[in-house]
Amino acid sequence: MEKIFISGASGFIGKKLVRLFLSKGYQVLGIGSSSTNPFLDDPVLKEQDLKEFEKFEWISSDTTVPGKWQDKVAQSDIIINLAGRNIFHYWTENYKKAIYDSRILTTRNIVNAMEKGKTQKFLTASAAGVYGDCKDDLITEERLPGKDFLANVCLDWENEGLKAQEKGARVAIMRFGVVLGDGGALSLMTPAFKMFVGGPLGGGRHWFPWIHVTDLEKAIEFILGNKEIMGVFNFTGPMPIQQKQFAKVLGRVLTRPCFINAPSFMIKAIMGELGTSLLQSQRAIPKNLLDSGYSFAFPTLQSALEDIFRK
Repeated sequence: MEKIFISGASGFIGKKLVRLFLSKGYQVLGIGSSSTNPFLDDPVLKEQDLKEFEKFEWISSDTTVPGKWQDKVAQSDIIINLAGRNIFHYWTENYKKAIYDSRILTTRNIVNAMEKGKTQKFLTASAAGVYGDCKDDLITEERLPGKDFLANVCLDWENEGLKAQEKGARVAIMRFGVVLGDGGALSLMTPAFKMFVGGPLGGGRHWFPWIHVTDLEKAIEFILGNKEIMGVFNFTGPMPIQQKQFAKVLGRVLTRPCFINAPSFMIKAIMGELGTSLLQSQRAIPKNLLDSGYSFAFPTLQSALEDIFRK
């Protein structure tokens, strides 16, 4: 069975992928900054067959710095790169540097460690934020990148990942929308609704790219299982929605009202440059995934949220 290397394995998406591939019999190595194995005290793990984790190895390391951990990259058949400092933090100049370095330097170190001539599969994360603010334009993967801070981070991130092609690797760039599941971004959104003070951000007219975490997992499996598939992919739901509609659907699923919006000027005043980024509009569709034959398990926001909160 193939060996899988996952950077950023202790994050929301990383943990999901570790469990997914272990359940299918893969040998999985997870790496991250956590000093201890993040799965040891995970309550979800106790509900699973612990024998699966006999094929799991955890390495604690700073992936922005070259080191012995890179030996594991060369030994792996599949490399999934998710590493990156959380953007939901006030953006001082130092923190913006941490956002940049955690992505670009990690990706560079992974690619440098890959074995030239070995047919490795390399899936590396990016974000729909690469497009910048696109208003109401419908966005496919052919859209040129934006010019703001996050767009520049994503572009440099992707360019570092594409260098793996020079090593002979099959490369896929995953431009994530907001990933919805039992944790992650929804854990930040739902408290206000549950307290009856939920509503859209700003005027709510900006488009909000999203994807159910199950479709993210299945799309990764789909790419890995099809040798001809490579390139850039929008990991977003096929039916984009404006933020005000997103808030309405979330409120409806939670049986809570949706009428208290957070004014744009307040978001920008409190969150600074991050707030401006959150109000950008990306009406992204997953054209390349659809054209390749991928079928979404949760094509609508309503179906996605109902599945998440029903569980």
